[in-house]
Amino acid sequence: MESLVLIILITLPGVWSGDWGVTLENQCALRGTSVVLKCDYDYPSGHTVTSVSWSKAQYVSNSWRLVALSQLFSPLKFNYVGNKQGDCDLRINNVRFTDEGHYHFSFETRRDRWSSKTFSYLFVRGLTAVVWPNTVTEGEDVRLICHSGCPQTTEFVWFRDGQPVSASEFQATSEDAGKYHCAVKGQETAKSASVALNVRYSPKKVTLSVSPSADIIKGDTLTFSCSSDANPPVAETGYSLFKDGQFVSSGQEHTISEVQLGHSGRYHCQAWNNITWRGSNLFNSTEVLLDVHYHPTNTSVSVVPERALEGSSVNLTCSSDANPPVDSYTWYKMAASSSSMTQVGSGQTLFLPSMQASHTGLYLCLVRNSVGENNSTEVLLSMAEKQQGSPSIPVLVGIGVSLCITLVIVLLLLRRKRRRNTGEKQPVFDSVLSRSQSSATEDPSDAVYANILTSTTSAPLAISSASPRNSHSHGSTSYEDEVLYSTVTIKPKNTKPVTDSSRAAQDSWSTSGENSDSVIYAAVVTTR
Repeated sequence: MESLVLIILITLPGVWSGDWGVTLENQCALRGTSVVLKCDYDYPSGHTVTSVSWSKAQYVSNSWRLVALSQLFSPLKFNYVGNKQGDCDLRINNVRFTDEGHYHFSFETRRDRWSSKTFSYLFVRGLTAVVWPNTVTEGEDVRLICHSGCPQTTEFVWFRDGQPVSASEFQATSEDAGKYHCAVKGQETAKSASVALNVRYSPKKVTLSVSPSADIIKGDTLTFSCSSDANPPVAETGYSLFKDGQFVSSGQEHTISEVQLGHSGRYHCQAWNNITWRGSNLFNSTEVLLDVHYHPTNTSVSVVPERALEGSSVNLTCSSDANPPVDSYTWYKMAASSSSMTQVGSGQTLFLPSMQASHTGLYLCLVRNSVGENNSTEVLLSMAEKQQGSPSIPVLVGIGVSLCITLVIVLLLLRRKRRRNTGEKQPVFDSVLSRSQSSATEDPSDAVYANILTSTTSAPLAISSASPRNSHSHGSTSYEDEVLYSTVTIKPKNTKPVTDSSRAAQDSWSTSGENSDSVIYAAVVTTR
């Protein structure tokens, strides 16, 4: 019976029987990870474990000493994950390089105490990130490599500037430049130090800015500034400024001390850093339109019509050169009796539907825009005198009737006067006409007779005319010595030779009195 019990005790070491002992293993951990130190222990039968503890060798006062972990770290740093029946594993959280060293295990029973004769050495290693090559030109290949000092296989992940990277091999772009690190998958707190990837690239995001950014007014000072994203950065001489496609200056900034209207146009800057991208090494900004603002100038007023008749319509139109365009027109009128101006309207055109005398005077318009204001010179608006038009039909009829009546009266008076003169001086006229007939027979078509009779009295001259027929009906009278004859010969228009037929026609004309307008007889008779 005793032998049977002995066999059972040997079969169950550390519980029913056995030797005192602790088995430990060395471990390698990555900085930032958690690791478990493997440990087993044994003790003779009849003992009951009452306490366990871990300690670490510390170099104190020029000698190595074992210091309980509870005295070195907080309970959160180390966790005992074993038991009191033979498992003595220790978990170390968030491993640091300072955690590297020798670890010892000990335990106590009710009757004895045992400490391990060997130790567990913890190696702490870090991750090492490699970016190869670490300087590339945009478009070249890049490879990311993560090294670990521990022999166990670990899966890694990559981060650029804190953001996950999907691939460890790629063609570099400007966006790939940055700081890279690798980490243990699932324990991203265990990460490597950062390594920079330098990507050289041509100028991007070339920008031209204008200061001040508000509206540019004529006479202001402004500065053009060029900027870009490039590696290496664009040098001062790598920037050029252009206006409407024409070179202006080189350099990152260009200042105009006093802006004029001629500076208006489209500007862009060009950047260069000797890096070629897709066959080009010159890169332009977007265009910036410089629109120089100025207050209204060259303000003038036009009047249509220039001289208006009373009652007609008149348009006064105001025009001005301004940028931005004029947004306000105000009309003023200066009365003729005073020098004060009175506002009479608004809008670009002042319309007078019916011209009156009160509308005459000096006018001007005042124009405004967001920059300033300007007024035109004064324009005189006058009213033209009303011209006499063609008389109406009733007026013409009235005038015609008046003229007819006047003519009848005059004819009656002349006739009456002729009869009076004829009754008193008939012998004189007979003698005159008789002589006139004898002279007229020579060439009645070419002779004009003027008979002037003078009188010793102050009576007015009497002028009468008589046809050749009258000269045949009377003879010579006693008044013949009172008549002065004057003969005027008129050269006939027709210079053809006189033929027998033409002479007969003239005799007939002379006798019959037809065409009497070719011969004029005038006699002036005076009474004594």
